[in-house]
Amino acid sequence: MTLLAIDIGNTRLKWALFSQTCPGGEPLAQGAVFLEHIDALAEGDWAGLATPAMLLGCNVAGDAVRRRVEEQLELWDLTPRWVVPSSEAGGVRNGYDHPTRLGADRWVALIGARALARLRGWHGPVLVVMVGTAVTIDALDTEDRFLGGCILPGHGIMLRALESGTAGLRVPTGEVVDFPTNTSDALTSGGTFAITGAIERMHRQLALRCGAAPLLLMTGGAGWKVAPALGVAHELHDRLIFDGLLALAAQA
Repeated sequence: MTLLAIDIGNTRLKWALFSQTCPGGEPLAQGAVFLEHIDALAEGDWAGLATPAMLLGCNVAGDAVRRRVEEQLELWDLTPRWVVPSSEAGGVRNGYDHPTRLGADRWVALIGARALARLRGWHGPVLVVMVGTAVTIDALDTEDRFLGGCILPGHGIMLRALESGTAGLRVPTGEVVDFPTNTSDALTSGGTFAITGAIERMHRQLALRCGAAPLLLMTGGAGWKVAPALGVAHELHDRLIFDGLLALAAQA
């Protein structure tokens, strides 16, 4: 059964076509477009694809963007299913105060992380980090329960906030260094250290809670920028949300 998995973020839409609903599998085809270009998908990236048997998507960009994507999906006359966070799915129990208010991307990434952990025989805690327009850091305990997590601005938002609120500062092209000696490096390093510091704190807290260091899985378009400055063991997984969608499709 072929599955078209769709991940609509705040900046881009990413898609992948899979021949089987197995987390960790390689896609038959994949692509990504900025949100302003999604109206050309039916005549562009998707025009040559065979009709998928199932469409499953994750959307955090709002109803207007979702409707634009659904117009493009009329190419196959199939109705997509959009993930709505629930109290339990894909083997994960949702510990959020109001489960349906959890971001769909965070929920799906947790499910994908849990599926990948089980594939490798890991039954310890898992820390799931997504680095994009915003940064989320979410904790999964040894009983597959989502304990909670943090949200903080992504690097770009931090820099733009400083630029708009501070005289004389401009968005830099600096480097991450331990002791910055110019403003560009100071801004770039400060933003990166804010993100990595939050990740490392959550890592410590989850290890204390569960009695074991967590498996740290990082995803998101800017994950590769943050990873080199992170002081704890971690793995980058570009398709973590797709793995979660695959796990949900297999369950369905």
